Amino acid sequence: MPRIGVLAIQGDFLEHRRALKRIGVESQEIRLPKQLDEVDGLIIPGGESTTIVQLIDIYDFRKKLNDKVGSGMPTWGTCAGMIVMANHLNDHRPVPLGLMDIEVSRNAFGRQVDSFETDLEISGIEGPRFHAVFIRAPVVNEVGDGVQVIASLEDGRPVAVRQDHMLATAFHPELTDDDRVHQLFVRIVEGSS
Repeated sequence: MPRIGVLAIQGDFLEHRRALKRIGVESQEIRLPKQLDEVDGLIIPGGESTTIVQLIDIYDFRKKLNDKVGSGMPTWGTCAGMIVMANHLNDHRPVPLGLMDIEVSRNAFGRQVDSFETDLEISGIEGPRFHAVFIRAPVVNEVGDGVQVIASLEDGRPVAVRQDHMLATAFHPELTDDDRVHQLFVRIVEGSS
């Protein structure tokens, strides 16, 4: 069974750890770059993207993250984590890590009061539609070659994408009791090891 790291410098990392525990997967809070060597995959949680990127740079995570993900470490970003992983933002801040070939809009749906929930068909997940929670969520504007859109809103805007060993969701699967997206990520990790 793989060991999944959850970046624990800001955001809802505890909710991801609870979801992983429910499906029987061992997890570890990642607070220092050297801890990335102890895990088989990484989740970058939702939170405040500017703060997460500032802390990534304060704690010297950027090079280590780019090296690890560049050499094939499976990584999943949820909400702010999607923003952090993007190649480009249609905003001047923060400076993302450039891991996934996607362009993302921060707070694409508006402010906190404009948060919403909807049911999505997600490629790679069987069963009923996934009840997705969007909180000050981003959206994917453009995808590059090799990026697969695995879920979109009814208007066609992508909200979940996969590129090789990387996954990004604009919504928060960790805030529901449906662990199927976490199971999908664990399968990606198992397939990469």
